[in-house]
Order: sequence, then C-alpha cells, then structure tokens
Amino acid sequence: MNREQGFHRLKNERACLLSIGNFDGVHLGHQAILAALRKHSQQRNLPSVVMTFEPHPATLLKPTFIPPRLTTPARKAELICSLGIDRVIEYPTDWALLGLSPRDFFDQIVLQKFHAVGLVEGPNFFFGKGRSGNTETLGEFCRQAGCFLEVVLPTLQAGEIVSSSLIREAISQGQVEPAASMLGRHYEISGRVSIGAQRGRTIGFPTANLEEIFTLIPAEGVYAAETILNNQTYAAAVSIGPNPTFSDGRLKVEAHLAGASGDFYGQNLTLKFVKRLRDLQKFSSVNELQDQIQKDVTATKAALANFDPEGVS
Repeated sequence: MNREQGFHRLKNERACLLSIGNFDGVHLGHQAILAALRKHSQQRNLPSVVMTFEPHPATLLKPTFIPPRLTTPARKAELICSLGIDRVIEYPTDWALLGLSPRDFFDQIVLQKFHAVGLVEGPNFFFGKGRSGNTETLGEFCRQAGCFLEVVLPTLQAGEIVSSSLIREAISQGQVEPAASMLGRHYEISGRVSIGAQRGRTIGFPTANLEEIFTLIPAEGVYAAETILNNQTYAAAVSIGPNPTFSDGRLKVEAHLAGASGDFYGQNLTLKFVKRLRDLQKFSSVNELQDQIQKDVTATKAALANFDPEGVS
C-alpha cells in the first residue's frame, strides 16, 4: 500500500492521473470513479493518484457537524489501493488549502503539485474556497490547461444516489444489509478488546468488549457478524448498547465468538456486520437470557453460512 501524507514527496514527479475527494467508505460510487481512474492510468501508462483529506474539511469549517467516519484513514487507503490505485496522498487539511480559490487550487495543487494530465471525479465534486468550484468550473480549467476530465455518472440503488451520507444514515438505523449493498462489502468496525464486567463468562457466553472504535457504530441491537482472530475465523453474535437485564446503562460493543477460547485482552478485533438479528430487550431471568443468546448464536451461524468475506453474498 502506497499511502503518503502531505506533498513533500511530490517534487519533480512525472505526470499522473488524479482524483480528489474524501472517499470515506470507498463505496460503489467511489469504486466506479476509481475504476475509471485506473483505466485511464493503464491506457496512458501513467500512475493513478488519489488525493484525500485528513482530517475531514468539516473539522475546520463546521466542527459541530463532523460526519462520523465509515473508514479510518489507514483502512480507506488500503481499500483504495486494493482497487489498483498506485498512490493515496492524504493532505493535512489546513486553512491555507481551504482558502484557495478554485483557480488557485487548480493551478497550485492539480498542476504544480501533482502535474496531473487528467482528472476523474464524480458529479458532486466541489473545490476551492466555499466549495465555489464545481465540475463545470473544473472542466473549463482542464480545457485551458490541455487536461482531460471524466465526470463519472452517479451510482444508483433503489433510485437513490449511493453516497457516504446515505450509508451513514443506514448504519445509524441498524440497516447493515442495505449499507453493505451500497459499500459492495459488509460494513466493519475495529477496536481493542478490553476487560469488561465479565458477566458473559459466568453464564457460559464470554464476550470480547471492544473499545477505541474510531468509526460509526451501528444502532443498538444484536447482530450477526464475522471476525478473524489469530488467523481463525469465527461467527460473532454482537450486542451493541446497554445491558438492561443487569441494569447496566452504558453503551457497549460486546461480541461472543462462537467456539473461541482464551484471553483476547489488548488485541485488535474487526467485526464485519452481516445481519441485524433483533432489538435489545430485558429478560426476567439469567436462564431466559442464556436461552436467547443461544438462539442468537444459532441465528448468527445461519446468517454466515453463505457469507463471503470478500464481498456481499
């Protein structure tokens, strides 16, 4: 993976094909853009480069409305490069960049920094101060500079344009299956396994409690997920939210890995969400809770029977 931060390695670079955007989630719409970028790169025997922003420009412009991440910067770069893109350049967003006019952004960034001979963007691409430049503006600048521009048509599902915001809305409502269809893969979160209340051990269903999760957590509920730990694949019944049976109101992400044993504390765990199984509920007894967890584990295994870790089954 060729992930770089800043422009310090761009001096005396040869020409490239360029796409600019946030690419959070690297969903099907992004993938269409990246496929077109790769095609042009191969046709011209020039490197394909993606410029993204870290942190999101909203961190400076609208700090109270920062969209939750669908992917960490490292995972986003990994996904982009897995699609055949040569380099991902993360620009450390600052006021100097955000203050550039569309003309200055094109001249100073696109031409002088990247030496781009062509660009590939989506129809909702905006650039320059106040997002005042659009694809029409970019097309005119490209014509003047002798560059080409391809604007990729939006990707539609059920009559709606696939977008990061639409995927965030689905995940926030627990709709992990529609989110997966827009992502082209199952939505995932990663975190560090920490020591919890350890109630699961006492009732026969130990759980891995995840902390330090830096992406959007799905809505409260119980989910079927898949995970890989120590090179072993497990079906994971995941509970997100409080534990009403034990009057524990804290928001937690707990995963029971069917068939797993041992101590996972301190390890990183990634959960790929396949299906939402049910709402959280309060049980009248521990035995009733145990019976339901066993049903959840069975339902999780059934949901994962046709699971494809490389895509959406």
